[in-house]
Amino acid sequence: MELFLIITAVVVVIAIVIYNSLVRYKNEYQNAFAQIDVQLHRRHDLVPNLVATAQAYLDHESETLKAVTQARNQAVSALQSLSGGKLSSAKLAHLAQTEGALSSALGALQVSIEDYPELKADATMANLSEELSSTENRIAFARQAYNDSVLTYNSYRQSFPPVLIANMTGHNQDAKLLELDDPQRQRQAPSVSFK
Repeated sequence: MELFLIITAVVVVIAIVIYNSLVRYKNEYQNAFAQIDVQLHRRHDLVPNLVATAQAYLDHESETLKAVTQARNQAVSALQSLSGGKLSSAKLAHLAQTEGALSSALGALQVSIEDYPELKADATMANLSEELSSTENRIAFARQAYNDSVLTYNSYRQSFPPVLIANMTGHNQDAKLLELDDPQRQRQAPSVSFK
């Protein structure tokens, strides 16, 4: 009888430790996403200032400016859809798609800015470009931290015996990675020609 109580107590303690670890790892990846959220908000806040500054110089580039503004608004909307804390794969994929579109639009704007030396030399534009570049780096670091936390959670959740406790306590789905860049574009080697 004593042996049965000891074994039961050990099993209960192990189950509690596993459950608490699942909760901790889940909270860590949700916190890591919150850091991405902060940086994406910062990026979204910089875009209207960048567009307003560029607008004074880029009279003939109104389509580019409209595309940036539209992409920014779609990215803001996608990010707001995740504000409830439920990081579903569909919502994360939509966020990745809209952020990719915003990056493309900002890239087109950057190309347009290159054609206007007076705009490149503008102190406000230089500061905004530097802030945006810094923010892009912060987003990349925050995304890496989030994906690392997701990997830790998923690996722990899928291992034995945590998988048994996870399935019984509502931790029965993997967390989703956030990939903001087009993986196909990253895997392609740049073409170089010496002609």
